[in-house]
Amino acid sequence: MSEQPREPGQDREPKRDSATGPESSPSSVPSDALPLTTGGEAKAADGEAVPPAGPSRAVEEQPASPGDLDELSSASPVGRLAATVERLSREVRAAQAEAEGRALIELAKGVLVERLKCGPAQAARQLTQLAEQAQVTPLEFAVDVINQAARDRMSEVTDAFLAATKAADEAESESAAVRLRAAESGVLAADDTQAVADALLEQALRPLGAVAVAVWAVGSDGSLTLAGSAGFSPAEAARWRYVPPDVVTVARRGLVERDGQWITKLGATGLPSIGLHHHPDGGRVALPAGTGGRIHGVLEIAWPAPLEPQPPQIVRQVEALAELCAHTLELYTPPHGAAHEPRVLPDAAELMDLADGLHDPALVLVPHLDDEGHLVDFRIQHVNSRFLDPAGRPRAVVSGALLLEAYPMAAGDSELFQRVERVYATGEPFRARRMNLTALVDQVPLSAVADISISRHGMSVLLIWRIEDETARLASLLQHAQRLGRIGGFEENVLTGEITWNGQLFDLYGRPETSTPVALEELPAHAHPDDGVSIRRFLRTLLHHRRPAAAAFRLQRPDGVTRHIRIVAEPVLDTDDRLLLIRGAYQDISSQHWTEVALAATRDQLAHTEQQATERNRLTLQLQHAIMPPTQAPLQVSGLQVAVRYRPAETEQLVGGDWYDAVVLPSRKVLLCVGDVAGHGIEAATSMVVLRNALRGLAVTGAGPGQLLSWLNIVAHHLTGAVTATAVCGLYDPVGRTLRWARAGHLPPVLVRDTEAAPLPLVKGLLLGAVPEAVYEETELQLEPQDTLLMYTDGLVERRDRPVEESLTHLLTTARSAPSSLDQQLDRLLTYSKSDTDDDTCLVGIRVG
Repeated sequence: MSEQPREPGQDREPKRDSATGPESSPSSVPSDALPLTTGGEAKAADGEAVPPAGPSRAVEEQPASPGDLDELSSASPVGRLAATVERLSREVRAAQAEAEGRALIELAKGVLVERLKCGPAQAARQLTQLAEQAQVTPLEFAVDVINQAARDRMSEVTDAFLAATKAADEAESESAAVRLRAAESGVLAADDTQAVADALLEQALRPLGAVAVAVWAVGSDGSLTLAGSAGFSPAEAARWRYVPPDVVTVARRGLVERDGQWITKLGATGLPSIGLHHHPDGGRVALPAGTGGRIHGVLEIAWPAPLEPQPPQIVRQVEALAELCAHTLELYTPPHGAAHEPRVLPDAAELMDLADGLHDPALVLVPHLDDEGHLVDFRIQHVNSRFLDPAGRPRAVVSGALLLEAYPMAAGDSELFQRVERVYATGEPFRARRMNLTALVDQVPLSAVADISISRHGMSVLLIWRIEDETARLASLLQHAQRLGRIGGFEENVLTGEITWNGQLFDLYGRPETSTPVALEELPAHAHPDDGVSIRRFLRTLLHHRRPAAAAFRLQRPDGVTRHIRIVAEPVLDTDDRLLLIRGAYQDISSQHWTEVALAATRDQLAHTEQQATERNRLTLQLQHAIMPPTQAPLQVSGLQVAVRYRPAETEQLVGGDWYDAVVLPSRKVLLCVGDVAGHGIEAATSMVVLRNALRGLAVTGAGPGQLLSWLNIVAHHLTGAVTATAVCGLYDPVGRTLRWARAGHLPPVLVRDTEAAPLPLVKGLLLGAVPEAVYEETELQLEPQDTLLMYTDGLVERRDRPVEESLTHLLTTARSAPSSLDQQLDRLLTYSKSDTDDDTCLVGIRVG
């Protein structure tokens, strides 16, 4: 902060060294540099209190000389650490002072550039010459220049405001001029910020409808101190005397926003502020107060009603008032002295009596301030008789200590200290359930879970915590378990007849809790008549044989609802084996019972469905074997060997529609065909029968294979429920050794000649049943002696993990090594097939003699 302005003839203090500049508060010793972090005090090794290394103590009390530091350094490690901290603090203070001095000199140069209309270099020379003439240092002369410029600027702002308002409204301008001039004179004549607040409210703000004003001074750490207020009650002003840096209020928003805060309705923002409870629906304005480019505080104004948008002249008038406040705030220093030392205030004494009457552990906290009036910690002024420390320490250890000294972990994850600080600043109480409390005992963190209540009473804070009782927590857990499991407990005294039920058991019986519990001997009257035998057996085992027993029965409730209940109980005997008590539990198993009934019905239905599926599969397999046996009697054709193989699916559910045929037609030609109907089961098998028999009948006409497939497509599309199928049809002429063939979406036949095997060239042909009418291309193949032709379905080559082309390559490799007979070759192909789909497989082979 710059030095106070002086008149030219006023005596000055001794000159300061220009290299170091004005005195600046040294930095506080970091908390982690002390043996224990206690929020303001540290304890030496011998247990005596060591004064905190704060700004005022380091400068004003007893600064250590280099000799003292050397002696202390040689005495203990703590002394060496203190000497290092002192040296670093001096260096930091020197650097801060030098930086502030340079900033003030540069600011004064800027003022001279503006006033003298010259360049920066000429302004620097002029500043040096004027300082030498006045016999002061350049820094002191720069302070005087800046202060004089601030006073001139204040007058200019006032004149500009008056000129603007006069142009808008002559009458209003005159009134505003009077108010502003009166306020300016009051501010300049006032010697403290409280008088400034009174002058602003009476001279300038009440005519605008305002009812209260607060002048806040901003600290170096960003905290706000109520420097003056008017219109607020003394209790409210005392409660808002200090706002920590991390508490967001209306004044805080006005400090960080360049244009301030203009709030229509304070209660709608949710922001805490002074006087919120008195004027929750009123408007509020908070503007930064600064001079010379520095913000010194905030001007906050309160209206009793919602604040409508203000005209420009009113806005400029309020901004001018904020700049008037900055003149006084620039010279404001927080009050010192014993008035701010912690003491037992009247409200704290009353709060102690209140705490002693509570049944929960409670602490009475009073603020602990540093020499500049800033809140740094809270002192534990009183602990009540119910106090229970999380670490098990006695009351005498905690009472009188600082909060962060007794609980240094309070500033950690739980943020307990920040909660207490906020409640003290705003007055708004805080409640929390199951907050973690941690105490550091012998460097070991001990934790506990507690419900927290924090409230402010005058200048003191009441902190209440209720540490969670393990027994109560387990009891609550048991209650929830009984509720979720629908379990009701009971205890019956056999000697006195006294019966105890919990609330859940009354709910199971459908009876109010004010009714009389039902004795065990009366249980048959409340059960279904068909369950009487099991209940009597249960009672005989329990009461006569005196053994634990259990039973399940249907409970008939008064509301007509029947519940399925399971009861379990045990006898309690005395030392002479006499029956004293019966205790046990009821459990509602209605949902479990009906679930078991539904599962039983589902199992019966699944068994019936499984039996039906097995029967269908058996019939399908019988039908398929009856029409297509795995082997067929060889055909008697001159110069031609014909062999067929059929391998059904290993799983009955996968029995499909693969089919083959090899028959000699009346024209002495041989019909050769294989096909595959889509799907499995009885539908695929019956469709296969239709197509196979239809193709046999159509072949008698003497038509070619292309025409036969075209007719068969009509049959598949119209006569079999629109099934789809693939097929290969061939007509072999033994006279010319020629084969005319066509295909309908099927894999082409494989020709094995000498040591080569290759599929026949593809011919066009759509699968059967896809469209109503289709044309199929056919081609002719001239066979030679010892040629072998193979027709097959995809069950021979199809795999789940490989493409068909790769499986077909394996088939061709196997077919090249032809055994001596055709039957052996077909068996070899089936044996070494790599198909893994477990599908039907048909294979037809012919060999020319």
